[in-house]
Amino acid sequence: MQETRQNRIARLLQKELSLIFQSQTRGMRGTMVSVTRCRISPDLSICTAYLSIFPPEKSEELIKNITANEKTIRYELGTRVRNQLRIIPELRFFIDDSLDYIEHIDELLKK
Repeated sequence: MQETRQNRIARLLQKELSLIFQSQTRGMRGTMVSVTRCRISPDLSICTAYLSIFPPEKSEELIKNITANEKTIRYELGTRVRNQLRIIPELRFFIDDSLDYIEHIDELLKK
């Protein structure tokens, strides 16, 4: 039962975080940030979000910017999900490089 609730909350946070990033990066032409996966701790206090950033050259710069604005993003998230969650989880962001890894494996297999 606990895992079902964790999954439900993780999906909710993933959806809302993706909407937040979509609205924030709207002015930045040629940049796209998508939330590929969210994991939530069993006590629902920490949310780990994995971000896929296009173009990959800007990923380090954007991750630094996102972690610097973590409190603002958490506040925005809190205003969106305040009716569903009692406590807004602490946010942690990481770059999801699984697509780059898959592309690298495909390149190796072609050779």
